[in-house]
Amino acid sequence: MDYDSNSWIWEGVYNHPHVLGGLMVTAALLGLSTSYFGGMSSSWSNLGIFPKKRSCKRRVRVYMDGCFDLMHYGHANALRQAKALGDELVVGLVSDEEILANKGPPVLSMEERLTLVSGLKWVDEVITDAPYAITEEFLNRLFYEYNIDYVIHGDDPCLLPDGTDAYAAAKKAGRYKQIKRTEGVSSTDIVGRIMSSLKDQKAHEDINGTDAKPQEESKTKVSHLSQFLPTSRRIVQFSNGKGPGPDARIVYIDGAFDLFHAGHVEILKKARQLGDFLLVGIHSDETVSSQRGNHFPIMHLHERSLSVLACGYVDEVIIGAPWEITKDMITTFNISAVVHGTVAEKSLYSERDPYEVPKSMGIFHLLESPKDITTTSVAQRIMANHEAYVKRNAKKAQSEKKYYEQKTYVTGD
Repeated sequence: MDYDSNSWIWEGVYNHPHVLGGLMVTAALLGLSTSYFGGMSSSWSNLGIFPKKRSCKRRVRVYMDGCFDLMHYGHANALRQAKALGDELVVGLVSDEEILANKGPPVLSMEERLTLVSGLKWVDEVITDAPYAITEEFLNRLFYEYNIDYVIHGDDPCLLPDGTDAYAAAKKAGRYKQIKRTEGVSSTDIVGRIMSSLKDQKAHEDINGTDAKPQEESKTKVSHLSQFLPTSRRIVQFSNGKGPGPDARIVYIDGAFDLFHAGHVEILKKARQLGDFLLVGIHSDETVSSQRGNHFPIMHLHERSLSVLACGYVDEVIIGAPWEITKDMITTFNISAVVHGTVAEKSLYSERDPYEVPKSMGIFHLLESPKDITTTSVAQRIMANHEAYVKRNAKKAQSEKKYYEQKTYVTGD
């Protein structure tokens, strides 16, 4: 087993326990097991016990489409599962016009959604003119123009305004495969969290305008419950499972990465270009709340961690990274450069510069953020179109309820 490539983590665990109180490097540690068993499988192949795959075999191309609005780890996990059913994953991105006609106004623009989807580690190609419903005409385009073998979708219903199945044509052609929906998250759920969070913020501001005591202010905080249950297996599925090379230039960037958006993808891409290995620190829920207010974060720590791990520019994450970067931490992880974008959420309460140490060491770099989008700006879009999104969510819920009622009636379950 190759322990050397992961020695930077082991040394941190044993030599600097005081630094690692809030750090979870589960993905990197468990990644060792994948490299170990991967080595075993190649050994069996060399012994001739299991035959090697023929190199001349045609690569299987699979297709999965979606709106991918308010991109979350559930979307990422769906695309991960889709990629596992073939060799190349082509993603169809539904246009803004199609989303408006079938679901209601999208939160993110086509450009923003394209940045998010194309930045995922499992995506090989993106089609930007995908229809909401897969017609026979478009199906033929997929088969003959894009050489698609199978169309993939989750086990949740995708219904047209008239109540019919959007994937009926693909099923009829016998080229449809189904994956399991990721439980515990949905765009509808996230919209609800955002609206609740911003209501908390308004209540917080109202109290601050009075002579309220701190304990009264704390009552405005609403616990935005998540149904997501993190497991080590899920983290390993999203992780690269590899540590940096012996002479790798390790670049570190940290943040909340709440409501993972196109601005996050672009700054991570820019940071990755400065080195050989990108290590991302993700602040804990408590740290985010203490620095930005009780109404943040909208997404919880492990939800945010999976979204970052799914990005193709990220090599490893620190789950629950500290707010201030210390010299011990820089030494432990052999960090060569610490970077931060020019566009970021403002800290309300920090008295010290969290980048004071890397600045004094001459390894801090301020990167010009390619996009000015922030978590708050995305949330404000939701609130600005509050009524439209409420109707959109209600419409979707009603369609799904009708679908399941009809399914139960037909099957007799």
